[in-house]
Amino acid sequence: MLDFSFSTEQETMRRLFRDFAESVLLPRYREWDAKEEFPWEQWNRMAEIGLTGMTISEQYGGAGMGYVEAGIAAEEVGRGDFNCAYAVILNGLVGEILERHGGDRVKKEFLLPMAKGEKLIALALTEPGAGSDAAAIKTTAVRKGDHYIIAGEKSGISLATVAHAAVVFAKTDPEQRSRGVTAFLVPLDAPGVARSAYQDMGNRPIGRGSLFFDRVEIPLEYRVGDEGQGFYGVMNGFDFSRVLIALQCIGAAEKTLEETVEYVRQRQAFGKPLAAFEGVSFPIAEHHAKLEMARWYGYRALWLRDQNMPHTTEAAACKWLGPKLAAEAIHDCLLLHGHYGYTRDLPIEQRLRDVIGLEIGDGTAHTQKIVIGRGVIGREFRPY
Repeated sequence: MLDFSFSTEQETMRRLFRDFAESVLLPRYREWDAKEEFPWEQWNRMAEIGLTGMTISEQYGGAGMGYVEAGIAAEEVGRGDFNCAYAVILNGLVGEILERHGGDRVKKEFLLPMAKGEKLIALALTEPGAGSDAAAIKTTAVRKGDHYIIAGEKSGISLATVAHAAVVFAKTDPEQRSRGVTAFLVPLDAPGVARSAYQDMGNRPIGRGSLFFDRVEIPLEYRVGDEGQGFYGVMNGFDFSRVLIALQCIGAAEKTLEETVEYVRQRQAFGKPLAAFEGVSFPIAEHHAKLEMARWYGYRALWLRDQNMPHTTEAAACKWLGPKLAAEAIHDCLLLHGHYGYTRDLPIEQRLRDVIGLEIGDGTAHTQKIVIGRGVIGREFRPY
């Protein structure tokens, strides 16, 4: 039997998050972008209703929800403040890595306060010479007794300038590719850590930038998982975060489409509402259909994850389609608003800038298509 609906509990949660997003988050969405300031006030409000620890176990301060519930949260928060959705997406990805692979000290010192919204933890994988080819990272971690010495540079890191710590991926065996990658929890106030901020087109409040590690010493207990297992942990996590990113983008596009429908109902041209013209109604109809299809593809992928079933291909497809369709929809909505849509008086231009950034984050469209092709055609035909 097929059931394309949320449970009563999930629907109640969805309504709660939507009300919160539209009454608390949306009114200040443009404010944080203009100030280029991390929205700590909003983050604390989200923590109060469990958004910062959606999928983290209750014993570590989280809500202990499933993956579908996390998808609901990402979509609804994306409708209000696109950048605040990192509370669900990045916390979900990092939280899963720490809960599955971190030791007791890491969980107590970092996972628990992260779930409560008290600490920000970044994910530091990408480097200047290793983005989509994540196994080619050059950052190294050399063991010295009961410590590791980390050296290298990470680039394009969300929360780089504001996070308290980062899960850093480094080579413990430089001769190996993916089998030589190990994960570490690195406090970003440790001696030898430096940060550099970017001047980005969008996603300005999240403090994206580079991290530099100059012989940073961390205790053995801060290693996350066994040596050589870091790459596999993050790749599994990406199957989760990629779907949440798609739903985050779709949520922003859905809200923009709703605002545009209201606008074209009221705006007059040639004696009729704009909505009466097929040149206006047809693109709205097309984007509604595309977004709805991509949306349910996302929830199917999360349902598969909840059932412990394979979903790597589905996650990659969602990550490719979600941001792409969302950007196209928001762009057309901007045009339908005319010159008003191009101003900063409305949130449309900011949503477009923000969504475009996530056509890159967690893997570009090209990378996702490689993953999809590998799943459909076979691993033996991958290009690397």
